[in-house]
Amino acid sequence: MTPPAPLSWMHTLDPWAIHIQGSLGVRWYGLSYLLGFLFAWLILRALAKRRLVAIEPERTLDAIISLAFGAVVGGRLGYALFYQPDLIWTFDSAFPWWSLLMLNRGGMASHGGILGMLVAVFLIARGPKADDGSRPLRIPPLHVCDWVPLIGTPGFFLGRLANFVNGELLGAIVAAPGQPAPWWAVKFPQERLTGHAPQLTTDQLAQLDVLLADAAPNATDPTDAYIRLMELIQHGNTDFAHRLEPLLAARHPSQLYQALAEGVVLAAVCWWVARKPRVDGTIAATALITYGALRIATELFRLPDDHLAVQRIAGLSRGQWLSVLMIACGLALFAWIKARGGQRHLGWTHPSEPPTTTGPSDA
Repeated sequence: MTPPAPLSWMHTLDPWAIHIQGSLGVRWYGLSYLLGFLFAWLILRALAKRRLVAIEPERTLDAIISLAFGAVVGGRLGYALFYQPDLIWTFDSAFPWWSLLMLNRGGMASHGGILGMLVAVFLIARGPKADDGSRPLRIPPLHVCDWVPLIGTPGFFLGRLANFVNGELLGAIVAAPGQPAPWWAVKFPQERLTGHAPQLTTDQLAQLDVLLADAAPNATDPTDAYIRLMELIQHGNTDFAHRLEPLLAARHPSQLYQALAEGVVLAAVCWWVARKPRVDGTIAATALITYGALRIATELFRLPDDHLAVQRIAGLSRGQWLSVLMIACGLALFAWIKARGGQRHLGWTHPSEPPTTTGPSDA
């Protein structure tokens, strides 16, 4: 007798770490940012204490705060500019009134966050102003750029895990509703609240209507009823979960692919390059190229934002085109530092080796 096909996993995770009431509480997404910046500070402080980076340990917290502010502001502005410009001029009667400040509407863009951190890099490199107006603690901006991928990859990893918990940034479908699916695929209830929901048969739609009526008998709006259904499933109602599971598509867990790529593979590459003292900018250029290549690859399994009128341009998503630009910037930076040379920093396997200055041929 042939054994039954393995079943995919049903996503029942609650996005709230602590839920008080309505929109009041602490989400895993917010915690991922806080933990990411905490890990970044601990790593940077450890590097500073070993004199592997040109900043005093007591200044590392200020540096992380600047990078955090740049990442959050840049990430939100980047999402609005790259994916949903109407957020900039849309206002609401509910707090916080401006749609740009409502992070539950669209979220953040990692490419925008990177640009925001680049602005923070120059503020950090400038250093604090002395009483006489000078800035004696200036740091080479390219050296600061080299910190970011080393200390930032834990945040990338946690952020993608939070995307998975939220059931957002859905992956491509590997099996239609009701069809056998591989064990590694995931079924996200959130798909029916997006434009990526697969079409259901007449019988499946009837099953869904009955399920919504059972979950939210007093609801007048199907969307409200479905949100109530998801809340019940996220709070442990296995009966509703089993009934909804055949009505969902099985998908690539693209969020986990990107967590692995951006939080583990990228970290491994950057820390491997940083094992020896390198000309300032080398690690940053490596990170740009590596992140861009990994993002292009992982987005093959991820669907573009459903609200975009044009989801792909010449076969690539907007995220992939922005990653192509990152690769080009990384190659240009490599060429520039190769020509100019500069001071060497880092080298975590060579802690006793003092910084040196190289000529163009040594980069």
